[in-house]
Amino acid sequence: MNGETIKKAILDCGASGVGFFTGDAPTDRAFRDACAVNSCGKYGKCWTCPPDIGDIDTLMATLKSYRNVIVYQLISPLEDSFDFEGMVAAKKDFFALTKRVGKELSSLSAEKYLHLGAGGCGVCAKCAKEENLPCRHPSQAISSLEAYGVNVSLLAKKANLNYINGPDTVTYFGAIFY
Repeated sequence: MNGETIKKAILDCGASGVGFFTGDAPTDRAFRDACAVNSCGKYGKCWTCPPDIGDIDTLMATLKSYRNVIVYQLISPLEDSFDFEGMVAAKKDFFALTKRVGKELSSLSAEKYLHLGAGGCGVCAKCAKEENLPCRHPSQAISSLEAYGVNVSLLAKKANLNYINGPDTVTYFGAIFY
């Protein structure tokens, strides 16, 4: 997998910024524990979210098996810091970006990689888990960075990206581990 080719492809997909680093991603099981609070509403309702995604120690160990990490972000403007509708629209835009990036990755590389995003999967409007069915699109399903215990603010820093991008903005992150 050629990092520069992937970074360019991600920018062409519409990412606001892309960074890279070699080494371990910063992880802490506390970020996975935060999933159990269920602030996103996906806990136990999505195959790619806790608890169904698997054991946190196993997932953090999986991340350590990759040496290179490409981090991308989508920075979206908000009317003000209370613009909930803007945040929801930005998350939809991020899910669309993640889908484009996933499609691009599958066409660029046969090498093993792991693609993680923000929040629940977002591939389907309603996860098959809620109907006790298997995942409809397992090859496209995206797990969240937090479900793997990733400290996203430190991940951004390691990739030389800003975690906070000014007032009245929201920033979502994804990463490719290879």
